[in-house]
Amino acid sequence: MATVSFDKATRIYPGTEKPAVDGLEIEVGDGEFLVLVGPSGCGKSTSLRMLAGLEDVNAGAIRIGDRDVTHLPPKDRDIAMVFQNYALYPHMTVADNMGFALKIAGVNKAEIRQKVEDAAKILDLTDYLGRKPKALSGGQRQRVAMGRAIVREPQVFLMDEPLSNLDAKLRVSTRTQIASLQRRLGITTVYVTHDQVEAMTMGDRVAVLKDGLLQQVDSPRNMYDRPKNLFVAGFIGSPAMNLIEVPITDGGVKFGNSVVPVNREALQAATDKGDRTVTVGVRPEHFDIDEHNGEAAKSLTKDTEDAPAGLAVTVNVVEELGADGFVYGSAKVGDDLKDLVVRVSGRSVPDKGATLHVVPRPGELHVFSTSTGERLTD
Repeated sequence: MATVSFDKATRIYPGTEKPAVDGLEIEVGDGEFLVLVGPSGCGKSTSLRMLAGLEDVNAGAIRIGDRDVTHLPPKDRDIAMVFQNYALYPHMTVADNMGFALKIAGVNKAEIRQKVEDAAKILDLTDYLGRKPKALSGGQRQRVAMGRAIVREPQVFLMDEPLSNLDAKLRVSTRTQIASLQRRLGITTVYVTHDQVEAMTMGDRVAVLKDGLLQQVDSPRNMYDRPKNLFVAGFIGSPAMNLIEVPITDGGVKFGNSVVPVNREALQAATDKGDRTVTVGVRPEHFDIDEHNGEAAKSLTKDTEDAPAGLAVTVNVVEELGADGFVYGSAKVGDDLKDLVVRVSGRSVPDKGATLHVVPRPGELHVFSTSTGERLTD
């Protein structure tokens, strides 16, 4: 087992000036499962390929354990990679595919067979060892690719979007298998995905990248509860956090016809930057629907006593998921029409075209600087 260290690692592709990965600094602990996530073109796959030795490092360094591997060829790094397209040899059986790297390394046949059988037992592939890849389903092929990595007993697993070719249901079950397997084996793993749900459910820690720059690296829970900036806030969470620019007023922020209390230090930090507004983030599950006389209304200051509190949201679409429902609606914020998502009880979903008055729970607000995008609340 080993730690992995990106020390200001930078990759600039020939013919471009802007780095694909810019000064990446991450320490991955021994046995940790780290997920790199971000939109297309953010540099996550390039970062993984730099670690694998498939891309040059133009500045900075990469270490595995106490070895500087920045300029070592892939074969000398003691890593095993699982690719998106499985990369299996179609003319070989499952057993031969899984043991091929050991065969090339000169390991004797008896040892190869034992390691392949052990890995097959872990991955529930024992009955398929004599088959060719074309006789397997997508999920089985992916498990063979995992088995090929396991038998090598590397210091580090690298996984590049290994589930993206699977259907939705199989993706859910396979990601559970991979996370469980990694914890059992205890091998340091760096996993790349564009799917933030995958990232949040699999990783010990998640690193969010944008335009080659690391935005935040944290546990899934902290990433969800305390996003560092507007990009992370809008990227992490499904459905995404609602981000609304609202004016600063006495005692808080103006939210529709209500004043929502906000941390004074956060508002002071915003006004010190010259901002007259802040961007408030509210998760869909952190809205209360105002029944005019409900607790949400009582806890807020309203401009007019006979009007419902908060924002009037016109319901456009309702997603009914059984226990929960998600209302996709629009509300007028200032002079703009803003799309909002509100979670409601699956037993009492509103009709399309209905109007809901929603107010954010004061203790669940995320406040960001409108000018810099940085988080202002503790």
